[in-house]
Amino acid sequence: MLGVFYLLICMTTGYVLCTYLLPDLEKITETTFRGNPFEVNRGFVLIPAWFFSGTLVVTWTTYLLAYLFQRSASPLTVANAVSMSIFAVVSVLGILLQIRRKQEWSLRHQLFRLTKGEIVFLLAVGYLVCRLMWRTFCVKEGVLSVGLSVFSDFAPHLGMIRSFSLGNNFPTMYSHYAGEDIRYHFMFQFLAGNLEFLGMRLDWAFNLPSALSLISVFSLLYVLAVRLSGIRAVGYLSALFFAFRCSPSFFSYLAEVPKGMSVRDALWMNIGFIGYTTHEDWGLWNLNVYCNQRHLAFGICAFLLVLHLFIPHLYVMAERWQRREGLLTDTESGACEAHAGRRVNVAMNFLQFSLFSADGWKAESYLRPVVLGVLLGLTAFWNGATLLATIMVLFVLAMVSDRRLEYLITAILTTLLSLVQNNFFMEGLAVGGAKFQFGFIAENTTLFGTLDYIARLTGVLFLVLFVAFAVVKGVKRWILVAFSAPFVFSFLVSLTVDVTVNHKYIMVSIMLMNIFAAILIVKLFVMKNIAMRILCVGLVVLMTITGFYDYRTVIKRNHPDYNLKFSMEDPLVDWIDENTTSQDVFLTPYYALSRAVMGGAMLFEGHGYYPMTAGYDTNKRYALTKEMYEASSVRELQGLIEENGIDYIIIDIDARQSQDYALNEAVFDAAYEKVYVEGDGEWMLSIYDTSRPL
Repeated sequence: MLGVFYLLICMTTGYVLCTYLLPDLEKITETTFRGNPFEVNRGFVLIPAWFFSGTLVVTWTTYLLAYLFQRSASPLTVANAVSMSIFAVVSVLGILLQIRRKQEWSLRHQLFRLTKGEIVFLLAVGYLVCRLMWRTFCVKEGVLSVGLSVFSDFAPHLGMIRSFSLGNNFPTMYSHYAGEDIRYHFMFQFLAGNLEFLGMRLDWAFNLPSALSLISVFSLLYVLAVRLSGIRAVGYLSALFFAFRCSPSFFSYLAEVPKGMSVRDALWMNIGFIGYTTHEDWGLWNLNVYCNQRHLAFGICAFLLVLHLFIPHLYVMAERWQRREGLLTDTESGACEAHAGRRVNVAMNFLQFSLFSADGWKAESYLRPVVLGVLLGLTAFWNGATLLATIMVLFVLAMVSDRRLEYLITAILTTLLSLVQNNFFMEGLAVGGAKFQFGFIAENTTLFGTLDYIARLTGVLFLVLFVAFAVVKGVKRWILVAFSAPFVFSFLVSLTVDVTVNHKYIMVSIMLMNIFAAILIVKLFVMKNIAMRILCVGLVVLMTITGFYDYRTVIKRNHPDYNLKFSMEDPLVDWIDENTTSQDVFLTPYYALSRAVMGGAMLFEGHGYYPMTAGYDTNKRYALTKEMYEASSVRELQGLIEENGIDYIIIDIDARQSQDYALNEAVFDAAYEKVYVEGDGEWMLSIYDTSRPL
């Protein structure tokens, strides 16, 4: 119950923050970006904005209070009591003040007056999202089921969640590389851990904020597409393209069905992700990403909200330019881009008219960029990839926008807050750093090899986008260019050891560019030409059929028969919870997701891929783990254990059968007292307490 109350406080806090600090949100659904009247239900923007901003602020406050009270018996108890009390009071006072000021308070009419199409849209999105979340992660009859397509990524996620809900992970360490700093954006996991701590069952604690985040992304994307086009159908189609990716993989898969085998049987029996580019078989490009990277959608919410408030600055610039050129009168301000595509010389506009003009830099509001800069900056440890993608798109938009000072203020505050968090959580920079790396993960990273990779990955999408670029006019072309910035970046720069993580930039970029594909298809469809309408329907099918099959694969691949199962009343989990803290470091086999991880144990070296991509020196710890498990004497073992700060040691069948080292179990038996034992023979699991030497 307290977990639900916490989320309600987040929503009401977000309402107060947005009402008083971002009042523009109330009006952005009343017109298109061109200024033409076109009302969309404001709940599509306001509810996601309330959820995002309130959750961000309340959760950060709770975390910082818990950090301050880390030496208390229960830091989260104190932190939640203080933060929930403060924001409950803020919420009540803010709402009462609104009522007293007699501002619009007909929320039922504002938020629930939907068209039939919007009702169908919300029901479809809600079903899609909730089925994905609970199919991949749920508790039934006391057993936690973790989906086959997500369990690997869930290893560090669940480890971090349980380090907060069952432990005391302050100062915070990474669950798969304990004993050092935290370089992974972990705040969404802290939110889930705190909700479980407040009594919400683990699956609901993780699934509910995940579902709210992804539904918010669909809502904000829908409104963004409608504001760009003035057509609701473009919004629905953009959401469809976001959910179901464009790829030729479905047809390539059919082409490989052996002669004599039923196509229906081949499609039905398959439970693997289809794809013909590197790692596409991971489910790297479909909805599965939003199942195993639950924090990604929360970051995209921030991205879309900022775009809603900054894209109008580009239209202001176009309108001012046209007035100067005599192409627009004061009574024609709604048609601000009628001739922009033909008449605006981009170079001259940038250098003479906008960049070196006071009007180009003048801010309309100083409050708006400050608030957006703070909110964006606070997302650095929720999802760093979406924050960087936001900065890329804003940079390109700022090049030819008015009110450029607002962009600058937002960028400065975002950067400063990100640096503050980096310095607070991280000891030095992550291993790897930015470097030029052309071609992303294409098999052949030449120019034509990369183009071939993109064609095999995205199918007809870029052909449609090229035509869309020719069809749309004026500033829309620049917006399309800005939306492509993260995509281009992904094929030129690597910020981590494994460039594969750049796929998030590509996905959010394609999500935005798909709006223009939807605009083109709707424009062609309304021409009332039968052949053209058939072409449009064919394009929609071509662009979504692989994504639909991917969705079916996610559902089937995560059938309960295939999923990993964990008892919610596991004696090992209970022992770790009751006898250790999140500052205790466990020497274990190279676990991914295990019962020890579910207990919140902090691993000296978990499965190496996760800490490696986060920037940790996993090779060093691989060597140290091998050295400790192979120690030939008690003296040698105890010296290594003390040197590396190990508090507990787990030896189980994984350690005994490891191909990475030859376990010398007798040395451990002679060195330390066993404080937990279960099973026997090869399947015995023993925990040694290094504070109890024999």
